[in-house]
Amino acid sequence: MNLVSNAAEAMPEGGRLTISTENRYIDRPISGYDTVKEGDYVVLTVSDTGTGISPEDMDKIFEPFYTKKKMGRSGTGLGMAVVWGTVKDHNGYIDIRSAEGSGTIFTLYFPVTRKSVEERTEISLSEYIGNGEAILIVDDVEQQRKIASGMLKELGYLVASVPSGEAAVEYLKEKSVDLIVLDMIMDPGMDGLDTYKKILEIHPGQKAIIASGFSETDRVKALQHLGAGAYIKKPFLLEKLGVAVKEELGK
Repeated sequence: MNLVSNAAEAMPEGGRLTISTENRYIDRPISGYDTVKEGDYVVLTVSDTGTGISPEDMDKIFEPFYTKKKMGRSGTGLGMAVVWGTVKDHNGYIDIRSAEGSGTIFTLYFPVTRKSVEERTEISLSEYIGNGEAILIVDDVEQQRKIASGMLKELGYLVASVPSGEAAVEYLKEKSVDLIVLDMIMDPGMDGLDTYKKILEIHPGQKAIIASGFSETDRVKALQHLGAGAYIKKPFLLEKLGVAVKEELGK
């Protein structure tokens, strides 16, 4: 969905969007990777005849919140980070070919598996409904604060939000909350780890869960060592966020 949406927006005057799949045997490196595991792959290709991607943007397109779209209107800044994370989580690879004015081709390689799909057990909404507990969302991206706030209010929590670690510390000097949803990387200013250290000085034992568009890092683990709970990966999903909050509050 993200690749198709981006391709469409890259063709404001119209053009051709092509989605194709094929089975392919890979035994040689893919552009951007030093080593590629030899074997059978399912290949998904999304191509367009749009404006193309500049070399400068090509180096940054997978960074969370790097976007040229109007935040809150056509994107959240997580689209390509989600693509990258999804492919990585499935042990796959991405190849991008693009030239300004000549369109873009995204080729995604997913290793074939012979395993059967496990049945997923649905969790009932009633299992992670809140009970009016106070939640503070700390995130430097307004759209992400709105998304998380909307979800948690729907689940029955009292929600406040602030745009930085520094603002969170000031907020908690005057008030207390049952749990903090803490963004890991905030720019400029303190990141999640430094923010949590300051908060613990004010409220020892403060419950928190960690949210990030990036993969888990040593600083995330250090934050959890200090007492923070679950690490959830953006984009926010109602069930994952709800379950993480409910479980942490129950500890």
